[in-house]
Amino acid sequence: MKALIALEDGTVFEGRSFTGPGETEGELVFNTSMTGYQEILTDPSYNGQIVTLTYPLIGNYGVNPEDVESYKAHARGLIVGECSRITSNWRCTQSLPDYLRDANILGVDQVDCRAITLHIRSKGAMRCVVSTQEPNPANLVRRAKESPGLVGRDLVTEVSTKQRYVYPGSEAGTRKIAVLDCGIKTNQLRILRDLGCQLHVFPNNLKADDILGLKPDGFFLSNGPGDPEGVPHVVAELRKIVTSGLPTFGICFGHQLLGLALGGKTYKLKFGHRGGNQPVIELATGRVDITSQNHGFAVDIKSLPSDVETTHINLNDKTSEGQRHKKLPVFSVQYHPEAAPGPNDAFHLFDRFVKMVDQAR
Repeated sequence: MKALIALEDGTVFEGRSFTGPGETEGELVFNTSMTGYQEILTDPSYNGQIVTLTYPLIGNYGVNPEDVESYKAHARGLIVGECSRITSNWRCTQSLPDYLRDANILGVDQVDCRAITLHIRSKGAMRCVVSTQEPNPANLVRRAKESPGLVGRDLVTEVSTKQRYVYPGSEAGTRKIAVLDCGIKTNQLRILRDLGCQLHVFPNNLKADDILGLKPDGFFLSNGPGDPEGVPHVVAELRKIVTSGLPTFGICFGHQLLGLALGGKTYKLKFGHRGGNQPVIELATGRVDITSQNHGFAVDIKSLPSDVETTHINLNDKTSEGQRHKKLPVFSVQYHPEAAPGPNDAFHLFDRFVKMVDQAR
């Protein structure tokens, strides 16, 4: 079934829907990971985005219920070079096309994904409409131009938990950690649980008094989708929590929220960082980690006040990848130390957070 991929700049690509008829809109982005498509699809940070995978063959090991990173798939669409006709893995319970159909997500292949990637890299990530139903490319381009995009939108509320809960299996943890769910990946919770943390997960409409009233030993901010400046109500509450002296660790969207709460600014990257091969250097030690990343916004390093130190930068474009407060027990990273999918070079950051919590008790 023919599918058209129309971008706001007037560019149109043609492919084949391997999930049947459908239509979707979102920001078109690319991810360079070779594997991990199931984890990518179920990462809430992809809410509002259509994902192009640069690896040419996707779907060959199928899908299973153990590798999901949240309660459902969040990407608005998936574009690949070729969707495998055969699934071959002992853990496989479903094919990728069937999984996408069940999730009502449009999948398109027989497209030159490298051409799409080069276009986005040159022109920047942009609004997009993908359709099997509208044959007129001009109409789709017009609709892409009229779509809302990501800047200024609150996409976090759509994926955050609606009510507070204790993460199952963490009840016996000896460290009480308050967790802000902005679209959290399950592996972050698994790792903290396995490190002996009792995890109290809060929705993104949190109030500082509720967090502090719990009398936690530490505070963790998760990843999430979209523009951090689209949730000013969260930033205002975070500022109260951070200045209380509570040991705090943020990842990805949490890194950006902390940057805003500490007095800095954020901005939209041209095409973002998405994939499992991003090199990051720790400035104090010179250590380089290969990291998993998924973000389209960044903290403006120059905007940070003097009491906030940049600790890590991206070796490709010198953007912010880590920060810490010089007086308060607060640090964060832009990348994903929990990987899933991706390398495990940065796993030690969870240990660092736990040690910081223990020192403050």
